[in-house]
Amino acid sequence: MSMKKGKQRKPSDLFVPTHRLPKSPGHPFYEKLNEVLGKEDFDEFVEGLCEAFYAERQGRPSIPPGVYFRMLMIGYFEGLDSERSIAWRVADSLTLREFLGYDLDEKTPDHSSLSRIRQRLPLEVHEKVFDWVLGVLAKAGLIHGKTVGADATTLEANAAMRSIVRRDTEESYPGYLERLAKESGIENPTREDRAKLDRKRPNKVSNKDWEHPHDPDAGITKMKDGRTHLAHKAEHAVDLKTNAIVAVTLSPGEEGDTDSLCWTLLEAQTNLERLAEDEDVARKIHPKPVSEVVADKGYHSNDVLVNLILSNIRSYISEPDRGRRKWKGKQEEQVAVYANRRRIKGARGQGLRKDRAEQVERSFNHAYDTGGMRRLHLRDRGNILKRLVIHIGACNLGLLMRTFFGVGTPKAMHDLGSALICMFVKTKHLLIHLFTSFTKRSRTNFENVAQQPFKPDENRQ
Repeated sequence: MSMKKGKQRKPSDLFVPTHRLPKSPGHPFYEKLNEVLGKEDFDEFVEGLCEAFYAERQGRPSIPPGVYFRMLMIGYFEGLDSERSIAWRVADSLTLREFLGYDLDEKTPDHSSLSRIRQRLPLEVHEKVFDWVLGVLAKAGLIHGKTVGADATTLEANAAMRSIVRRDTEESYPGYLERLAKESGIENPTREDRAKLDRKRPNKVSNKDWEHPHDPDAGITKMKDGRTHLAHKAEHAVDLKTNAIVAVTLSPGEEGDTDSLCWTLLEAQTNLERLAEDEDVARKIHPKPVSEVVADKGYHSNDVLVNLILSNIRSYISEPDRGRRKWKGKQEEQVAVYANRRRIKGARGQGLRKDRAEQVERSFNHAYDTGGMRRLHLRDRGNILKRLVIHIGACNLGLLMRTFFGVGTPKAMHDLGSALICMFVKTKHLLIHLFTSFTKRSRTNFENVAQQPFKPDENRQ
């Protein structure tokens, strides 16, 4: 075989015939997703939402709202963490051009256009798109709403710890250490002197004293791997019967679980009650939404359990080992804690706790690890939440696609095709092996019978 040499690059032609332009057959997953969105009139819905924020005639036409929200959904389906990577991927992919409705000779939106539209549209518009996705799931019977599981995870902020400043004096961290060193008697402290002084100080940084000048919403948080970063906390409320994420909230990374739970449950109740305003949807969801909540031991406290009873919500919250407790003057808290303890020890409570551990953690993996938002590239909680609710809405659409078509992402469809081909090849080899073994065994039996001498039957007349 001879070696083929690479062609030298030539200047591109000024005019290219249309029959020479490459055509994309499209991706089956995105074709099905566009069918779902088109059947529910997604483009008409978002255009009606966004119409009030654009001028009727002045200025050049903007990017269609349907394209903007589809591009944010692509961030989840393709596992892209930033708007720059989304814009680059769309410009580079014929499949995504087909999904967005752009021809090859049309320029796709860049990341600055996405940023301008995000700044133009308020958070309420993004939340209504998230509610629209919940409505589509509810019509398909994928939202029940009675029992929800709650849990939170940390998202690394777009801010560095080395840039934090004091809230009172606005000193940087190295400048603060240098001042402490001079106050301790060191006239010209070196970097080693500052590091030595810093090692001996207890409680070096706290959110009460320090903040980031460009992202004050981010909180100093200890991550699950032991590192300390500026982070935000995303909390999910997941329908344990259908795996749908019915609410997502964003809070500072240092905020405790017991403080954020009430807001997440309130958001879930509000979303489900808004769905129940549609009579067709109201028949498919529970008449008393969020009447049960399941959470881990980080959410267990006297105040949380008492507030849940006052809100007519039955709790299944794991209880940490606090030893023997004293209940003098705390009869209301005692009743709430004992009732929760009795429920979590029952068979149903054990099953719900297992479901929460599986389904809520799975939503984190889908949305942030494979979905690509574990590391944030935006600042300001409002901006982050705008993209987050559409990101989680795309995760819910993935659940709908998985229910109807068997796969929830384009990559899963590719893996499914590879698995089917692999299974076909293995089945083929197995059948060949069985046929060969059967043929060999039959030939051996025939040869053994043929070698035996013929004996006539003496009883035969």
